[in-house]
This record gives sequence, C-alpha cells and structure tokens, in this order.
Amino acid sequence: MSAWQHTTVLLAEAIEQLVTSPDGIYVDGTFGRGGHSRAILQRLSPAGRLIAFDKDPEALAAAEAIGDARLELRHASFTALAELPPASVAGVLLDLGVSSPQIDNPGRGFSFRADGPLDMRMDPTRGQSVAEWLAHAGEREIAEVIRDFGEERFAGPIAKALVARRTQRGPVAGTLELAELVAGAVKTREPGQNPATRTFQAFRIFINAELEELPQALEASLSVLQPGGRLAVISFHSLEDRIVKQFIARHAREVVDRRAPFAPPAPTRLREIARIKPGADEVAANPRARSAIMRVAERTDVAVSAVGKRLSIVLLAVLTAIYLVRVQYESRRLVTELDRATVLAHRLEVEKSSLEVEKQAQATSLRVEQIAQQRLGMRMPTPAITEYVTAKAPVATASQEAAR
Repeated sequence: MSAWQHTTVLLAEAIEQLVTSPDGIYVDGTFGRGGHSRAILQRLSPAGRLIAFDKDPEALAAAEAIGDARLELRHASFTALAELPPASVAGVLLDLGVSSPQIDNPGRGFSFRADGPLDMRMDPTRGQSVAEWLAHAGEREIAEVIRDFGEERFAGPIAKALVARRTQRGPVAGTLELAELVAGAVKTREPGQNPATRTFQAFRIFINAELEELPQALEASLSVLQPGGRLAVISFHSLEDRIVKQFIARHAREVVDRRAPFAPPAPTRLREIARIKPGADEVAANPRARSAIMRVAERTDVAVSAVGKRLSIVLLAVLTAIYLVRVQYESRRLVTELDRATVLAHRLEVEKSSLEVEKQAQATSLRVEQIAQQRLGMRMPTPAITEYVTAKAPVATASQEAAR
C-alpha cells in the first residue's frame, strides 16, 4: 500500500449522477488512486464495463491491484476518449487536477511543503520537467505562464527574479528554492495562502498542457456518449471550471441560424443536469475539497428517423421558398418606388431649370418692352422707360448717406 493516501472528492454524488445503467460502459478519465473507479464497479452488473485512463504510471500500478475483469486500464491522457467507438459509452467522469499522492510525494515536485526535484509531470516518462523548461525559457514566456495559468498579478516580478537567479547561479532546480524565490517577489498574498501557490499551479498546468487537453476531452465525450449518457466533470479552480461551464452551456443552448430565419433552432447536444459542491462535512474532513465543483450534463438524442429527416427537409425547403418569394416581391416594390422617385426628381430639376431661365429673362430689354406693351398699353416703349427699368440702382456716396 502506498504511503500517500488519497481521499476521493464528491464520491457519492459523482456515482449517483453518473451511473444510470448497471449494464453500461463507463469511462473514468482520471483514475488517480481509483476511488471513483471502485465505486463505479460496485454499481455495475457483470455485464458492465469500466475503461480507466491515467497518464501517471504510479496510478496504473495501483489500478492493477483491483483485479477486476470488467476494468480496462489505458496509459494515456483522457484525450484518448476520441479513440472509443461513437455512442458506445453510458457515462464519462473527469476528476481534474492533481491527486493527493502526487502532491504529498516530494519526489514528484508538485508541492512546496517539502523539498524535491522541480518536476511536476503527470507522466514522468515523457516530456520535459519544470526545471528543464525554466533552464531555457525567456522572462516574457515565464511571466505569461504564471499570469495566464496561475492568475498571479505579480507574474512579472516573479519571472524577473527567476531569470536573474538563472543568470547568477544557474536555474532553480528544487521546490523549496522556487517557493522562497517566489515569496521574495510577491508583495502581498491572501491570508492563509502560501505566496507560491499560484505559481506552482501555473507551472503544473502548463507543463502538463492541462487546459489544452480538457477541451479536447470534452469534445470527444460528445462523440462517445450514447443518448442519455452522462458527463460529470469535477474541477478545482476557476480556469478549469470556466472551460467546463462554457462547453456545457454552448451545447445545451438552442441556436437559431440567422441565415435561415424560418428554420427550427439547431438541436442541442447536451442537457444541463446539476452543479454540485461538497458539503460542510466533506470540507471539514478533507480541506482539499473546498474548491471543488462538479458539473453534470446529459447527452441528448439529436438523431431523427429517415422519414422525419425527409419531412424536415421538405418543410425547410417550402419555408425557404416562401421567404425568397417575399423577398423578391419586396425587392421589386422597392425598385418601382425608386423609379418613381427618380422620375419625380427629374421633373423637379426641369422645372427648376425653367424657373431659372424665367428669372434671368425678367431684366432683359425685350421683357421690358413686352410688359410696356401688355400692361401699359404702349405701342412702342420709350427709351427712357427701358433705360429706367433696366438700369442698376446708383451707389450712394458717403456724403449722401450722411445727409440721410
């Protein structure tokens, strides 16, 4: 038996939400030390089956001790869910984060409570350790990792201190040294929290590509879950929970295609079931459970029969045709109105031009003669009248203005 024990979080709640059919095939995407897997096996019938994934060889070694023929172990990330046949699984459980044995074992480098090599790999047989990465990473890259994955506001000073330490004495290689260096760069911290908490979290998430693998596993679960199958995800910090929350919401919300306004909304692929947090008794018995959140969703049946599919296509075609006819009619009406407005504008322009010509003709000698003949009864207007009408008014001099 391992010297480092693990207390499973939300054990009863997870099994209650996950196992809906004792004869089904279930997936434990993070075996850990097998708390959830053992409880699932207890609920399964002889026909049931459990597939467990884990990247940690120590976890798989612990799983071998179970000795249950219904249990299939796979040394892989839970992204390997995508390799399972479509619609073949009755439930998928993802217990995210790091397990207690990994934290408590100083040799794994996950914790700052005891000194150990700065490793933090879930699978120490592949990939680079945190110490190897820090040996060559630039200050900007280190700061981005601490800020993005640890939500640490002192990411810049911490990265600067790490690079300065590497320049002076070589890269940091141990967990306690890293914790002390971070504590020196962090000015303030929440009461009861070690200054290095966020930095250790950031390095662990980054080195194991946890936030990159989680969306892949969630998408794979949509493919492998059969209708009515359950997805249960337990997360321990806001970055993970935000990804899970948005994923479920995106696939549980009806979306209308604006390009086809008469078409029915796209069918949802998930149905939200529950959001569960540990009770006060569990948190008191296991403080590491205090930040846990479990979100549960159910796979819907979006498939329709061949007849129903044909009817849906015909109905959509009819509605689309009606919509297009209406659009065409409105387009023609608008074109007609535009033509009428154009003609009217042209008439107004012609009338304006006529008025301009008429206005200009008012002061001509010929016009004066016509007025004299028509309105004054003159056979021939005298030159004096013509000169008086057409002459410009004289400009008053300064002396004349003063006299007025």
